[in-house]
Amino acid sequence: MRYSPEALTAFVETVAAGSFSAAARRLHKSQSTVSTAIANLEADLGVTLFDRSGRHPLLTEQGRQVLSHVQDILAASERLDQLAIHLAGATEMRLTLVLSDTFHPDALEDLMHQFDKHYPHTEFECLTGEDEDVIDLVQKERAQLGLLEARNAYPTDIGAIRIPAQTEMARYVASTHPLASQEVLTPEHLRVWRELRLSTYLERDAGQAQGPVWLAPNYLLLFAMTVQGFGWSTLPCTLVNDFSTSGQLTQLNVPGWPKLISTDLVWNKKTPPGPAGSWIRHYLQQQKLKK
Repeated sequence: MRYSPEALTAFVETVAAGSFSAAARRLHKSQSTVSTAIANLEADLGVTLFDRSGRHPLLTEQGRQVLSHVQDILAASERLDQLAIHLAGATEMRLTLVLSDTFHPDALEDLMHQFDKHYPHTEFECLTGEDEDVIDLVQKERAQLGLLEARNAYPTDIGAIRIPAQTEMARYVASTHPLASQEVLTPEHLRVWRELRLSTYLERDAGQAQGPVWLAPNYLLLFAMTVQGFGWSTLPCTLVNDFSTSGQLTQLNVPGWPKLISTDLVWNKKTPPGPAGSWIRHYLQQQKLKK
């Protein structure tokens, strides 16, 4: 019996997301499309995958047994797609990489120099984005590869690997801000003052901010807002070192900070990278990138 790849993906994504509606948002489909696909899969298999009696669908015992097999099928399908692209040997005419402002500019320069040597005829485009924006651009095939702060889980259609890159992050305020004169700060001290944070973290970190918050779409704007004294923020140390003038910002003495943040490289499993994209993947896996 043949099972629809869309139905298998909808099933795994619903388990990961916790609801049909959340899975639909991740897959950029309507909730009815996802629900129908899973219902059809249940009919094909002759089993009930979810208990729908509660507010959220819960895996049945049969569903739990089916899940591991479906995950194996999807993983094998991805490997077959990658092999087909490798065997075809068709180099991309254009390659787009979307990356965070946390990525060290020297590392990006090194990457581009090496890429130019290996694929001089491939048009290369760089976009900037953070967190969910990176995933969205890759899902919509606007970018073939993305670099973002490492996370524990991704949508079903996103492939990911951890690369050696680690970014040093610290908390900063303008030197004229009242917090700049404090020798040691606790989280309780910070909550009294306005936090400047990425708007892309809003949904993922909902409820974590316990004080006043202003939002910005990227670290460069957060940096500018921090310099202007609107609040404290968490910024890449390299960005501060590259763009701030002496005395503009003060690094706050907060327990646990600075800290190193790991980096993931992501791609769309439906359209895996070709030779040029695969070269970037292997290059990044082998490089000890600058902090």
